[in-house]
Amino acid sequence: MPTPFSVDDFKGKVDSLYRLVLLAARRANQISKNESHGFGTVTRSKKSTVTALEEVLEDKVGYTTASDEDEALLD
Repeated sequence: MPTPFSVDDFKGKVDSLYRLVLLAARRANQISKNESHGFGTVTRSKKSTVTALEEVLEDKVGYTTASDEDEALLD
């Protein structure tokens, strides 16, 4: 059984727990839309939420804020 995630695992990855939830939820929805589940098929893959959280930890998923975009425009 995999080790459960801790909030401390995500320090330095996101600026708040709220943003982590939004980011992981959005990515999990993208993953679940891309998976095809037909009747009678058995999949033993990880849940999309676990995959999304792992991707955040591995820096495969990121985010920008409005202030980041404003600073980029000024540069």
